[in-house]
Amino acid sequence: MRAKLTIALGTLLAMPVYAAELEINVEIPRINAAEYHRPYVAMWVEGADQKAAANLAVWYMTKDTKEGHGTKWLPDLRQWWRRSGRTLKVPVDGVTGPTRPAGKHALKFDDKQPELAKLAPGNYTLVVEAAREVGGRELLKIPFVWPIKAPQTGKAQGSSELGAVTLAAKP
Repeated sequence: MRAKLTIALGTLLAMPVYAAELEINVEIPRINAAEYHRPYVAMWVEGADQKAAANLAVWYMTKDTKEGHGTKWLPDLRQWWRRSGRTLKVPVDGVTGPTRPAGKHALKFDDKQPELAKLAPGNYTLVVEAAREVGGRELLKIPFVWPIKAPQTGKAQGSSELGAVTLAAKP
């Protein structure tokens, strides 16, 4: 019996263990406008079928105001709304949060996050969408492969509502 246990433990120790980490950097550019509003931003992972596989972050005005802001403008994140947003009941713990000011914002996610833990092996795309009241809308995509067995990097450059968006995927 002891010999069988030793063999089983040796087999387990020889199996590769993959851990994954996604580092995402999103730049929100400073826009000189008479009426400036911080953008609503959604970040999600979509599969090869272009369906949302995991919501990573949604930044919006978390408090409804007298002017009717708040969740009212979430449908302006059109792609995210069609793929996933309309089925979510916000706020979502660990996903939703307040809008961010102009500047660079770093986010980290690992394979222990419930939605990423459910991802099947395959080709995926990080999608970042931004929409701003009295402003524009922009969508950027960066492809990656899951599970992450070797480091992967990607970059997309926005032209209006988003600046540089980078993805570093590490095993």
